[in-house]
Amino acid sequence: MPRSQRNKPRLPPAAAAAEKPAPTRRSHTGRAAKQTPAAREDEAGSAPRIIGGELRHRRLECTLDSRTRPMKDRVRESLFDLIGTDVKRAIAIDLFAGSGAIGFEALSRGAAQVIFAERHFPTADAISRNARALGVEDRIDVRAGDVLLWAKRLPPLPQTAPWLVFISPPWSFFSERWDELLALLQAMLQAAPSRSTFVVEADVAFDPLLLPRSATWEARPMPPAVLYFQIKDGA
Repeated sequence: MPRSQRNKPRLPPAAAAAEKPAPTRRSHTGRAAKQTPAAREDEAGSAPRIIGGELRHRRLECTLDSRTRPMKDRVRESLFDLIGTDVKRAIAIDLFAGSGAIGFEALSRGAAQVIFAERHFPTADAISRNARALGVEDRIDVRAGDVLLWAKRLPPLPQTAPWLVFISPPWSFFSERWDELLALLQAMLQAAPSRSTFVVEADVAFDPLLLPRSATWEARPMPPAVLYFQIKDGA
């Protein structure tokens, strides 16, 4: 699990993820806080925003179409709560960048550098524009092209710090392009420096036993998504 979480109760193993209910967000009064229909509509119809860190509240330019599925704000917030301080000075790699919301969130919270991989060239250009608008263009690297091809030959990637790797592809890839996705994940796991953190976001229909070394992943259900975490050991 993320190192900052070691003194907290362990997350359920990946195989048990689907059996655990998602945590309920609570308001300051202690009562369960429900997201209103208006809030859900605003989240779905608005450009993503950065939730925490030095760039908090900044909105990102984003083409909201079928090519881009930004991670929901509540899922992204919970993701970075779980990662905790491990994001600081890490090299974040967002393999299916889309809007870039995950990578920019990591940068805002202290990542040293972010590498964005995005196959749709206009969307990749939008990530570069967002970086310029946020004043962080010197801390990002946009790699435009099909990231699934990295499984055949990885491009040069920094080895100066642990990686924080986000794998949040279109959910159809878990069925239609799973072999390619698995090959990419295995290649990245092999190449990553020790103590690197990997996060996979899948839908609840995904079978976590398909993950490499499935017993070593830990899961946090957040329907309709499930987040799977692994830290590469130093062996």
